[in-house]
Amino acid sequence: MGPLTITLLLLAAILPLGILFWSIATYNRFIRLRNQLREGWSGIDVQLKRRHDLVPALVETVKGVRDHEREVLEAVVRERNEAQGATTASTASGPEAALSRDLGKVIAIAESYPEIRSNEHFLQLMRDLVEIEETLQYSRRYYNGSVRNWNNQVETFPSQLIARVGKFTPASFFEVENASERMPPSIAQRISPA
Repeated sequence: MGPLTITLLLLAAILPLGILFWSIATYNRFIRLRNQLREGWSGIDVQLKRRHDLVPALVETVKGVRDHEREVLEAVVRERNEAQGATTASTASGPEAALSRDLGKVIAIAESYPEIRSNEHFLQLMRDLVEIEETLQYSRRYYNGSVRNWNNQVETFPSQLIARVGKFTPASFFEVENASERMPPSIAQRISPA
């Protein structure tokens, strides 16, 4: 046996082992990224639930308004119920965007009524909403960063080969408007710490 034959035999033995170890390492990276993605969604889910819990109190505070504005309040309640049923970023984005939009309308309605605007309970609800929205924004950034890392792993070669075998598919980003950004200046000034 010559040196070339020995080299080829070693290569034939080492190459499959190298591919096996790479496959295991890549699969384990998918598992770590998937767990990070789940953790990110969990953070968003907690903040969305806090926001959903705030909606009934907000609607109750603004309830005494004219009939044509009740449609907005009913829409907010309906959208909250739809949003509560969502369990993933792709199913939550639409209902949450609609809820954010109409929460902004509720805040605008409150701006039209000085008795609501000056109500301490309403102002506390607005402070809570701002806090929730800020925390939600941070959670969304973490989650979307995890989605980016996951999708890069799923879509790039050669890890794409393991993704196909493991049936790992790209994840959806979570984008939703920040309802507290629609807050009128007169309310924002009242709730901001002086």
